[in-house]
Amino acid sequence: MPLTELILTENVPGLGAEADVVKVRRGYARNYLLPRKMAYEVTPSALRQLNTLKQKRAEREARELNDAQELARRIGKAKFVFTLETGESGKAFGSVTAQDIVNRLKNEVGVDVDRHKISLERPIKDTGEHDVAIKLHHDVTAQLVFQVKSATESRDRGADATPAAAPEELDKKKRRVLRRKNEESKQEKK
Repeated sequence: MPLTELILTENVPGLGAEADVVKVRRGYARNYLLPRKMAYEVTPSALRQLNTLKQKRAEREARELNDAQELARRIGKAKFVFTLETGESGKAFGSVTAQDIVNRLKNEVGVDVDRHKISLERPIKDTGEHDVAIKLHHDVTAQLVFQVKSATESRDRGADATPAAAPEELDKKKRRVLRRKNEESKQEKK
């Protein structure tokens, strides 16, 4: 198979990063990389320009590393409390998943992280303090510490500012609302 040498001008997944000299098949170079200006052929003048590409790559990588370190600091400062419904035995009905963590980070910290970067072997189903690693860069890993509390525990402590209504009162309210909805739907049908 005839191969040709190219210098990449940008990151190509599975092939290399910018300023890398790679050998690829001629058809791939001619039909894909060269028309899209993702690479150019190795010539004596191109080899001289290689140093500027390497410098741009180093600057980009340094910027990405600084951004990842700043993001790790912001994530490390965040304190979250997840509330799960639990039964009388203390077993949770739900769980805290990587997607829940991503949503909370996005809403409260303003950080958009891919859920695959969160190392969570299994969903968290037990209460207490948990520590999760988030891989932001190949050199930077952030540690997120959060609490998981029982929903019945927070109700017992009076975490809500409004006092909880008695179960009988809630049932009466639900019945009234349902009765009102049924009456409205009957009137609409007429």
